[in-house]
Amino acid sequence: MTEAVVPRIWAGVDIGKEHHHCVVINDNGERLLSRRVRNDETELLALIADVAAVDTDALWAIDLNSGGAALLIGLLANHDQELVYITGLKVHRAAGTCRGEGKTDAKDAFVIADQARVRRDLGPLRAGDEIAVDLRTLTNRRTDLVCDRTRAINRIRHQLLEYFPALERSLDLSRKGHLLLLTEHQTPDGIRRLGEQRLTRWLRHRKVRKAESVAHAAVEAAAAQHTTLPGQKLAAAMVERLAKGVIALNTEIAEIDAMIEERFRQHRLAEVILTLPGFGPTLAAEFLAATGGETTAFGSADRLAGYAGLAPVPRDSGRIRGNLRRPRRYHRGLLRACYLAASASLPNCPISKAYYQRKRAEGKRHEQALLCLARRRLNVLWAMLRDNARYHDSPPIPVAA
Repeated sequence: MTEAVVPRIWAGVDIGKEHHHCVVINDNGERLLSRRVRNDETELLALIADVAAVDTDALWAIDLNSGGAALLIGLLANHDQELVYITGLKVHRAAGTCRGEGKTDAKDAFVIADQARVRRDLGPLRAGDEIAVDLRTLTNRRTDLVCDRTRAINRIRHQLLEYFPALERSLDLSRKGHLLLLTEHQTPDGIRRLGEQRLTRWLRHRKVRKAESVAHAAVEAAAAQHTTLPGQKLAAAMVERLAKGVIALNTEIAEIDAMIEERFRQHRLAEVILTLPGFGPTLAAEFLAATGGETTAFGSADRLAGYAGLAPVPRDSGRIRGNLRRPRRYHRGLLRACYLAASASLPNCPISKAYYQRKRAEGKRHEQALLCLARRRLNVLWAMLRDNARYHDSPPIPVAA
């Protein structure tokens, strides 16, 4: 077993939106360079050159792995510089061991460099391949759109409750036909005047599925309320605007989904991931976006599980033993993708279903059993990506008589 090569200098960078601060130290913790630089390509290239002038054997460390750090990460990757990532929580805790209570960018950069010097558990940080970066942009945009849609639907329901609660109870706003109804007809008196037959024809003309049932539910709700509440006119106008906004968001989400699938299928690992039951193009794209498209950077399936929040950590104290909790720092997007894929695999994968049922029989709740299954499947996915092998069912080996 070969020993890890220890660099001669460490460069810690405290990342900021407009400026970064870099501190370089040697193996004795002495500061060799301390500089504030603008988040600009020219100044960052000059910083990389100045650090190389101190010593070419350098290890860089940063406290942010996206956003304002993207340009620096890309430049360091282009110049074959080794880079590690230290979470902001670890930097904050380590700063508490330093003398004084003051906080400056220079002090944080020194702490980052010093942590990179003394720790041996920091994995290398890579910029990620082009497709994974594109998928991260697309999946982040999809998440924003889904959140906007959820907020808009909640506003519609709140608005309807203020003047037409019977209609709010009868509508399923995840269906396009129910949203289309609200783009023209939102008040009880207006729906009653239109009548069920004309409302059915209006919905059919707009190609709404099960137009009769939608119209019947709306007219039935209108018949249950004959009182006009204050503010109904303006509230109905707001419902109309919100319903049209949700329809537009649904259209954009569908377009983003098509873009995600098209870009995802261009990745070399796409077909391998899709063979694992439960992973469709969207969840698989979220997995690649979270991992950067290269799982070998994590070193092992256990470290990947820790990054995904699927590896519990002990919280023992005093007489308390065996108290396991989810880590405080993990990638929530990766956990979501693994959890939902595990849930989606239950109807169609006998192996996943049997494992889930075994965990339930052990007394675990539904969420706990799914997390156990997601952790088990992550080991399988790790092996698949490592060997570039498709998933196949492995029947249990019969016990010899």
